[in-house]
Amino acid sequence: MIKKRWWWWGGLLGVILGANAQEIGSVDTAFQWLGANHKIVIEAFDDPKIDGITCYVSRSRTGGIKGSLGLAEDSSDASIACRQIGPITIKEKFKDGEAVFTESRSLLFKKLRVVRFLDQKRNTLVYLVYSDKLVEGSPKNSISAVPIMPWAGNSARTTTP
Repeated sequence: MIKKRWWWWGGLLGVILGANAQEIGSVDTAFQWLGANHKIVIEAFDDPKIDGITCYVSRSRTGGIKGSLGLAEDSSDASIACRQIGPITIKEKFKDGEAVFTESRSLLFKKLRVVRFLDQKRNTLVYLVYSDKLVEGSPKNSISAVPIMPWAGNSARTTTP
């Protein structure tokens, strides 16, 4: 089941940008008397242009009343792990640094982004997660690399159809 965020404008923006991910699970990190607890959430999404790749992102989610209403600004902390889950097929051309996943982290000004790069020399896909803000960015980031390898008798294709 794909979970969509319907939190005010941030939710609307997330739906417009295609920021849909399947929630795998979460853990509470701080109890809140009113509203939801602060959490770390794990979500999975498939690369839309490359079959056979799934990325898992863990990130913080602010609770309390503001967090429950979608008015809180979530922190920039995030981690990513991308894995080959089947034969890798690049369905269409892409640019290095192209957004694969985008999600609003505040009402208007902050986004969590996952971008993709191809290291042709090493035949490896590299995914970078970071948070940006309209006024100032964040140096917090994480990467994951997926070597393009054959899968159970299938050869990996690195060219577009």
